[in-house]
Amino acid sequence: MTKHSESVNKLRGWLTGRLPDDWFVEPIDVVADREEITVVGRISAPELADDVPDDEARAARHGRARAFREDTREQRMTIADEVERRDGRKVAWGVLVDDERVLFTHLAVPVMTRLRQPERQVLDTLVASGVARSRADALAWCVRLVGEHTTEWLDQLRSAMETVDEVRARDPLG
Repeated sequence: MTKHSESVNKLRGWLTGRLPDDWFVEPIDVVADREEITVVGRISAPELADDVPDDEARAARHGRARAFREDTREQRMTIADEVERRDGRKVAWGVLVDDERVLFTHLAVPVMTRLRQPERQVLDTLVASGVARSRADALAWCVRLVGEHTTEWLDQLRSAMETVDEVRARDPLG
């Protein structure tokens, strides 16, 4: 187990103990990077008739997520402040309602990059076509697209990185 996964496990454990028992219907998911910790929990879905149209069901799920967000805001902010003092990172919150994932306020962190002309032309095409409002939006769109279509490969890469970290931690020369 890497230091990062140990840290996330401890944080998940602390949050599990700190959060009210009635907020979520299953264990929370915690994802962390250098800047932000995202906490997502499954909440109960609204009861709907079997023949409800998809748009009505989607609206009901979003309404349930909105109610949770408003009803828990003060407590979530208090807990987020505690985590930030403890870990030095901002906390973002989200919920799962059925298969719908709704994230509340979360960070958009600037990332500096250098691109050659062919890569800039890709971004500029996305902007010119109206797919994105700016090069920054176009780059974020590209990253999301890659993430959606390479999930298995990225999971394998993360697993390999954890293995390397485990081997490094067993350094025989100390």
